[in-house]
Amino acid sequence: MMLLRPPGVYRPQSDTSLLTGALSRALARAGIPAGARVLELGTGSGAVALAAARAGCEVVAVDVSASAVLTARMNALVRGLPVRVLRGDLFAPVAGEVFDVIVANPPYVAGDIDPAAARGRARAWEAGPDGRALLDRICARAPQHLAPSGTLLLVHSALNGVAATLVSLRASGMRASVVARHREPFGPVMRRRAARLAARGLLGPGQRHEDLVVVRADLIAARTGPVEGGEGRAREHQPA
Repeated sequence: MMLLRPPGVYRPQSDTSLLTGALSRALARAGIPAGARVLELGTGSGAVALAAARAGCEVVAVDVSASAVLTARMNALVRGLPVRVLRGDLFAPVAGEVFDVIVANPPYVAGDIDPAAARGRARAWEAGPDGRALLDRICARAPQHLAPSGTLLLVHSALNGVAATLVSLRASGMRASVVARHREPFGPVMRRRAARLAARGLLGPGQRHEDLVVVRADLIAARTGPVEGGEGRAREHQPA
């Protein structure tokens, strides 16, 4: 699928395809209701959100980047797909809302830059010293935004610690497991920082690949009380 992707907006790559495939299988096989409400966090060009909309889902997509929001809106518009695209930080634009499915392909590359300070293209990958700055926030907050028996699909690198993701989600009352895996040669970003990551023990000697994983987590514990208001209000909810 050809998508508009201006400079500074994340280009769909292997992790995008991996997540889209996992979503398609979940919608087809897992008893997720027709017209399910789907939330995509970190939509970028909107590729995953568009796939969900084509499957007949009611889709909300969120991104912190104004350029990404405009791009996803345009890609949905030219295809005639009803995707609501909001600008803001993770769950902030959808405070108080719940969804049948949440999908996320957040930044997960370990580095020395504070993700909050990243700008331009770097927003798509900078994720703090262990690559979990956004992963941990999603794991902690997703259950509060899922309908009963709702599903989270989350893609990241195995270098970030798959066990940490599974433990966090299970502690939140979810049944979690790895449902897809793909070995990917390092791209330019990882090649540039491979030596530093190896020095920190995050890579093996001479390692030049990473395993990308999709973790699926299904809510099995009843949620008590209302959905909390999120981590601050979105900076912008109206069209940019």
